[in-house]
Amino acid sequence: MPSSSAPVIVWFRDDLRVGDNPALVHATEAGRPIIALYVLDLISEFPRPLGTATRWWLHGSLESLRTSLLRVGIPLVLRCGPTIDVVRDLAEETGAEAVAWNRRYDPAAVALDNEVANAMHDLGVKVVTCAANLLFEPSDVTTKAGGSFRVFTPFWRAALQRGAPRVPLPLPSDRSNPLKVSGDELSEWTLRPAQSEWAHKLSRVWQPGEQGALERLSEFVDRRLNGYARARDRPDREGTSRLSPHLRFGEISPFQIWHAVRNRQGEDADRFRMELGWREFNHHIAFHHQDLHERNVQPRFDAFPWRENESSLQEWQEGRTGYPIVDAGMRQLRETGWMHNRVRMIAASFLVKHLLVDWREGERWFWNRLVDADPANNPANWQWAAGSGADAAPFFRIFNPIRQGELFDPEGSYVRRFVPELAGLPAPQIHSPWTVGEQRLKDAGVTLGKTYPHPVVDHKAAREMALDALKDLRNSSE
Repeated sequence: MPSSSAPVIVWFRDDLRVGDNPALVHATEAGRPIIALYVLDLISEFPRPLGTATRWWLHGSLESLRTSLLRVGIPLVLRCGPTIDVVRDLAEETGAEAVAWNRRYDPAAVALDNEVANAMHDLGVKVVTCAANLLFEPSDVTTKAGGSFRVFTPFWRAALQRGAPRVPLPLPSDRSNPLKVSGDELSEWTLRPAQSEWAHKLSRVWQPGEQGALERLSEFVDRRLNGYARARDRPDREGTSRLSPHLRFGEISPFQIWHAVRNRQGEDADRFRMELGWREFNHHIAFHHQDLHERNVQPRFDAFPWRENESSLQEWQEGRTGYPIVDAGMRQLRETGWMHNRVRMIAASFLVKHLLVDWREGERWFWNRLVDADPANNPANWQWAAGSGADAAPFFRIFNPIRQGELFDPEGSYVRRFVPELAGLPAPQIHSPWTVGEQRLKDAGVTLGKTYPHPVVDHKAAREMALDALKDLRNSSE
């Protein structure tokens, strides 16, 4: 029987915040000593190891969490090893009364959480799990027949019919009885590369952690929510919230975001709330589909005739496709660990439908490079772009990268920022430099094939090849 001084372990994962943290609130209400634990599991990471960019972010997020927890008298314990062994050993070492955590929902995470729960039950340690990181539990939003949704609009309608999301929870009360428990030093985990210019660039762009998340939310609501519905599609403007990496690591909760705009009416607020809904939908899909990053939601795409095209894949990765809007996006990703959402769609469409490269190649590249690489959002959005996912864009809907640039970067300022070798070209010709006269190219200091590449494919010809591939897929499934 645990003594009255037996602690409660709060196991942190993708909820690296102190505010609106139900597991932490539960632990503080129990009136026992609290051990805040984060486990780095390099053996059974799921669904796969973190990418380079998310490892960089995690370091900063854990630094911030440690500071925030110390303000309420709780030290953060870092331990590296197999998750089940680490949690079990800590529970036995401290005589813990309970372990509390906030639930995760992709199948691999659910399976691991169940294993940990079973290990705790074998020790006689109470397990408390809480809903914290989605507005609506995936298992609670079902069709009338009790199944899962495949289309966003009815999913979101059904979710909203469950009632308004709960109000964010207050900060936990200050603790005066922390236990001294040994742990690793964050620097020992080498999550961030030493002496890396790339890492320095990220530091100039981002402030990981709960405080950075709250400041970004406040700034967005005060300054950029008005006009969001239209500005969100413009990579040449600061029109988005850029909250995605903070949400990915749970430095801010969707409840905090929802209630920050709860009294706002009109197209802009509705569109912003819908983006939260799309995140919910992606997690709903991930909950119901094992290995979303590897397996097509629509099995008929298993027979799609993808092409092995290493050279074109590399040109896409490096931002050297010869299509400026695509290259600008890929270079923004390389420099900042983030890419504007409209350009993500353009770049993904180009890889899949112009180059006929398997969407999984692009998804893996984004997984390693994005600071907001999320196990549900990243693969679900790639499958959306490829036409193989739930409520996906039809494969025959092929973005014209020239037209997309003209529509959403009409002055060419986004391209000029990330493809500076084209800065001397005027809009709209900057989006199709191969159509510019030789003298104008020379005046702008552009030599196609030298200072900037020729297009790797012709748009019209690539479109026809993609449609032919779709026809082959249809014929093979008949």
